[in-house]
Order: sequence, then structure tokens, then C-alpha cells
Amino acid sequence: MKKLFENYKKDLDPVKVREMSNALLLDSIKEKNVENLKKIMGFIDLTSLNPTDSVNTAGDICEKVNRYSKNFANIPNVAGICVFPSLIPEIDRRLAVKGIDIVSVSAGFPASQTFIDVKIKETIMAVSAGATEIDIVINLGKFLIGDTKAAHKEICKLKESAGNAKLKVILETGLLPDYNAVWQASLLAMDAGADFIKTSTGKFQPAATPDKFYVMAMAIKEFYDKTGHKVGIKPAGGISTIEDALIYFYIVKSVIGNEWLNKSLFRIGASRLSNNLLAGIYELMGGKNSIPAFF
Repeated sequence: MKKLFENYKKDLDPVKVREMSNALLLDSIKEKNVENLKKIMGFIDLTSLNPTDSVNTAGDICEKVNRYSKNFANIPNVAGICVFPSLIPEIDRRLAVKGIDIVSVSAGFPASQTFIDVKIKETIMAVSAGATEIDIVINLGKFLIGDTKAAHKEICKLKESAGNAKLKVILETGLLPDYNAVWQASLLAMDAGADFIKTSTGKFQPAATPDKFYVMAMAIKEFYDKTGHKVGIKPAGGISTIEDALIYFYIVKSVIGNEWLNKSLFRIGASRLSNNLLAGIYELMGGKNSIPAFF
């Protein structure tokens, strides 16, 4: 990993990072318009990761997604549905809408503290059950003690286990000590084959934050400039308001570019954001009464 980090050597000044991310945060509100809110709606991985989730939860989510277009014909449906691996078969059975990814958290989520053979088996089983995308967590235990080679090797094995499914690697940025660690974790995951890098599981605080997301976006841009390979990005954890979503939308637009503003390269993990976006779109279009919650 030493060669990788030397090839992408960067000493991030924390003051400058915060200044740049704060500037983008302030500017993001100008992106609030109907077109952008509709786009963001189509980037959402509709997520339910609660200990009380059951086949009834999965069925309810699918029912809403299946009838969404009848209620909101001119607004994009969500990009994916993200659930625990045990619920993937129910989602696969009940989801009738084409083009929506079935996303499984996997490989010892959310702590990534189990045997690699278990992680591999769970990933294979999730894909066999119908998952088209797999969200895993980087092995922070190994990464934070400097065993970056082992953390890299683990992602490589899970990428292979995922087969044709996309692999999203969660960095758990709130537990990373500084911006340089975020930078290195981003590069390690991308070099190991991640199709997306993701901020957080949402199970630990702080979760997604604009400053660390900004560093991830810079890493993706530099990785693309050097390799020509496009890696997607996903903020998740605590994103519930329109203003929250616009911040991440604008960072992607400003740092990586408009090419990333599609569901193949940009996702937002959320459970409460969808209803707020729908209400915001309706309001901007001149609706006099608030719409009832749909999701």
C-alpha cells in the first residue's frame, strides 16, 4: 500500500478542507429547484436497517415502490432498496419495478468484525438471493492499526465474491481520525475494486459530514484523473432534509463534475429524505397543500 499512497500523496490542511467544504455548503442552497430535487429523488437508496425489520417491512417497502409511479408519474422513482441480507429474497420476490437495485448490507455489517470466510459466504448468499449491489464496511480494525495490506486484500476478496453485483465500500468516516485517513481509506477501497465508496453505516456517530465527504470526492476525482476509472460515491447516515441532500449533490457537482450526477455514480442512503423531497418538489411547483407522506 505504500506505493499506492505515495502515488496519491497529499497532506490535507484541515483548515483549508473545512473552509472549502463550508463554502460549498453555503453555495449549495442555490441548487434548490424542481429539476434538481427530482434528480436527487432518483439517487436515493431507500433504506431500512432496523432490528425490528421483517418480511412485512420488506413487503411494505416494495408495495410503495411498486405503486410510486401511479402517484408521481413525473418524478423519478428511487434508485435502490437497501435492507439486511435476510430480507433480500422477499425484496426480490415482491419488487415489480424494473431498474431499481436490490442492495444488501453484508460482510459483517455494521462493524465488519467477523471471520473473512463468513463475510465471503454472506456476500455470495446475498447475491444468490437477488442482491444487485452489496454494501460492506472497510475493516477499520486493520486499517487503523496500519495493516492496510490486509484491509485491501479483504476488499479484493469481497469484490470477487460479489460477482456481477456492484460493491460499495463504507469507510465509516466518523470513526476515521482525520482527513488524511479519509483520503487513504478512499484510495485503498478504490484500488481494491470498490464500485462506490460510501461515508457511513448510520449506526455510529458522527455519520455523514460534508467535510469528509468533500475529501472522498477529491479522492475520486484524482483517482479518475490518474486511471480513467469512474468510482461512485454515496453519503449515508442522518441525511433527511432537502438542505442536507443539496449539500452532497453540490459537492459532487463542484468537485467531481456533472458526469457523476446520475444513479450509476451517485447515491444517497436515506429513510426519511424521500417524503421531504416529494413535499419540496410539490411546494416549488406551486402546490397549496402539503402532500401526505408516501414512504
